[in-house]
Amino acid sequence: MGEVRKIEIMDTTLRDGEQTSGVSFAAQEKVSVVRLLLEELKVDRVEIASARVSEGEYQSVQKIAQWAEAHGYIDRLEVLGFVDGTTSLEWIAKTGCKVVNLLSKGSLKHCTYQLRKSADEHLEDIKKCIASAREMGLTVNLYLEDWSNGMRDSKEYVFHMMDGLKDEPVKRFMLPDTLGVLNPDETRQFCGEMIARYPSLHFDFHAHNDYDLAVANVFEAVKAGVKGVHVTVNGLGERAGNAPLTSVIAVIHDHMGLQTSVDESKLYNVSKVVESYSGVRIPNNKPIIGDNVFTQVAGIHADGDKKKNLYFNNLMPERFGRFRAYALGKNAGRSNIVKNLEALGIELDEESTRKVTARVIELGDKKEIVNLDELPYIVSDVLKNGVENKDIEMLNYSLTVSHGLRPTATVKLSIKGEVYQETAAGEGQYHAFSKAMYKIYRSLNKPVPELIDYEVVIPPGGKTNAYVQTIITWKFEGKVFKTRALDIDQTVAAIKATMKMLNMLEKGNIPNMSYLPLP
Repeated sequence: MGEVRKIEIMDTTLRDGEQTSGVSFAAQEKVSVVRLLLEELKVDRVEIASARVSEGEYQSVQKIAQWAEAHGYIDRLEVLGFVDGTTSLEWIAKTGCKVVNLLSKGSLKHCTYQLRKSADEHLEDIKKCIASAREMGLTVNLYLEDWSNGMRDSKEYVFHMMDGLKDEPVKRFMLPDTLGVLNPDETRQFCGEMIARYPSLHFDFHAHNDYDLAVANVFEAVKAGVKGVHVTVNGLGERAGNAPLTSVIAVIHDHMGLQTSVDESKLYNVSKVVESYSGVRIPNNKPIIGDNVFTQVAGIHADGDKKKNLYFNNLMPERFGRFRAYALGKNAGRSNIVKNLEALGIELDEESTRKVTARVIELGDKKEIVNLDELPYIVSDVLKNGVENKDIEMLNYSLTVSHGLRPTATVKLSIKGEVYQETAAGEGQYHAFSKAMYKIYRSLNKPVPELIDYEVVIPPGGKTNAYVQTIITWKFEGKVFKTRALDIDQTVAAIKATMKMLNMLEKGNIPNMSYLPLP
């Protein structure tokens, strides 16, 4: 077998990616991203800026160049330059960078209507620029801007330009689908034509994602024989963005059996850093890096994973520094629950697992997903102080909060089949609920306990929709005991904990171990 072909990866997050609406990286963030891309991810090249943008950009590029020079990466930094005599080239050289990605026109329309020059005039300007760059000691790569439309509408122009440039000292010719118009068939055809006509040249392909075809187009470009592809972290970029680094790497490795220099295990962490710096959230269903993509929701999938990994594919989460999770929601089955319990080191008997599963499904109707961090609270809710065959049931309640008015509660209880209802106002919602409930109990001459402590616990990393566990400490006839319950709303959880307490009292079922000293 011959040597496996290796595809060169150029990341343009800091240049093309920064053209995402609302995104601007600070100088230190840029240095941080470059370090992550080159040292952690090990991409081959990084396009870090456009020349002449601003004084702040100049200083950022200078800082990056100083870092890269000190660490042996200066030849892997690239800056977009323009065919403007020596203005861009001098800007780049002064920053300390050594590689210019020269932006030329790859379609007759751009050349004619934007530059207002003939193809030969533009060609002459490009050659002068290349010569000046070489005199300054700069390596030159050449972009053919709008090349995709050039191949569609003015192929003879593209070939005329290439015929005039193929013998120039250009290291790479870069073929951008600037407006994201190509489909995979066109990409394969156009890249193939370029490679067939100029077989000795190095071609890169630069995709945009306007039709959500960027990764598919990269796939076809690589099949056609391009030697390098351009990507951005998280698919950042103008309009719909560029080809996302993570998906491109997975496709090249898995579907093409080709090599890159990229360390897959670092992809997720770098993506999260760039998410933080850019302020652009990664969609939950973004392949490879989305929060949900390694989460099985359906219980049958979790069951299949236990049986010869029936629902696994080659995108194993461990490859990307991640792990597989099993969603806990209304679609969860027993196998999902067991997988998550195993992850937490919790072992339950069959009956307890059944109860926990039922409770997760019930809670799943209230929000989309139950987090792994919340599972121990659910287990506790189900197994501790659970009361079967309830004598006292909450039939209905209404809690009202109005600005400038005391909260009120109306409570409708069933006690051994008899229905009672009362309304009361209080200092807070739970206080109002308690007063209404105690009205019922006093009317029946039934004793009630004293509330000693009221604690609300939010699971780690608790989001605003996280379940909260309310733990209430009671004192009754000299005994101190606790009940707890779980819900998204802490007042509702407190009401559930209170109902557990009332049923325990009704059955005389207060734990003997709960003689605790009062604080």
